[in-house]
Amino acid sequence: MPASRPRVAVSRTGLPGDAVARLAARHDVTTWERSTPPTPAELGELARGHEGLLVLGSDRIDATLLDAAGPRLRVVALASMGYDGVDTQAAAERGVTVTHTPDVLAETTADVAMALILMARRRLGACVDALRRGEWGAFRMDAFLGLDVQGATLGLIGYGQIAQAVARRAAGFGMRVQHHHPRRKADDTLSRWVGFDELLTTSDIVSLHTPLTPETRGMIGAAELARMKRTATLVNTGRGGVVDEDALLSALRRGELHSAGLDVMAGEPRSDPADPLFAEPRLVVLPHVGSATEATRAAMVDLAARNIDAVLDGGAALTPLPGTPGRPGIDPLLGR
Repeated sequence: MPASRPRVAVSRTGLPGDAVARLAARHDVTTWERSTPPTPAELGELARGHEGLLVLGSDRIDATLLDAAGPRLRVVALASMGYDGVDTQAAAERGVTVTHTPDVLAETTADVAMALILMARRRLGACVDALRRGEWGAFRMDAFLGLDVQGATLGLIGYGQIAQAVARRAAGFGMRVQHHHPRRKADDTLSRWVGFDELLTTSDIVSLHTPLTPETRGMIGAAELARMKRTATLVNTGRGGVVDEDALLSALRRGELHSAGLDVMAGEPRSDPADPLFAEPRLVVLPHVGSATEATRAAMVDLAARNIDAVLDGGAALTPLPGTPGRPGIDPLLGR
């Protein structure tokens, strides 16, 4: 009798690319088929009795989910670079490998960061809104005046893959670039390191590229916004929750900040048309589309699937999360 194949659960239907089909050629795959995402309880039921689980970054991976899945679970693969929804300690305690997808979405997300800089700084979102309202009248020299990007100083908070990709683009726009990272206190050919306060007070554009952690939650609040130039632009393609959104709206409405662009927000998804973030004319809001190209999203799912294959084949994960075992059952601190 042939040995039974490992079972893999997938938390969404219609994922880009052919990676799920390739998983199904080697494993018994169970896919969530509804158009709406599974609730935490439904995800636990889907994962029960499976050795592998492929999820999105918005799925919560915690002790409750891991216990619901059961002791056979060996690997959880996120099709996401961010992992603030993962309880890494709970995974490590249960010997479950958790992986994510670095290296495949930095360039695509950097494109969106630059798009937000241009849209917010030049007030392009307000221009589009006026056109849709039929408000294109006679030419006026003082209509929709924005601020220049060329020659501006860009401050990057966080200096990982995406921030460095933004720095490369900024050079092409003739921008001066500086960055702050608490553990990378060094200049490079693209950017110079500065302290946090200096970055806030001297940058024309502040772009956020930090994960959401207890240390970074609300790191840009009323006090930090007050230290920025009144002509500055704030852009966030990192994680919602890093910015105090009420403080941001207040600063924009009072003219204490020129403009802002957000691809990420707290409490996603945000679907209320009356949401005050959507109505602020000096704020450009996108629905978390930093990685949304066909090739990049397919590459994310592909890397997640290859992580599952590697672990279920008895090898080490390709891109394990920090603090979780690279192989199932291995203590990530002791390495055994």
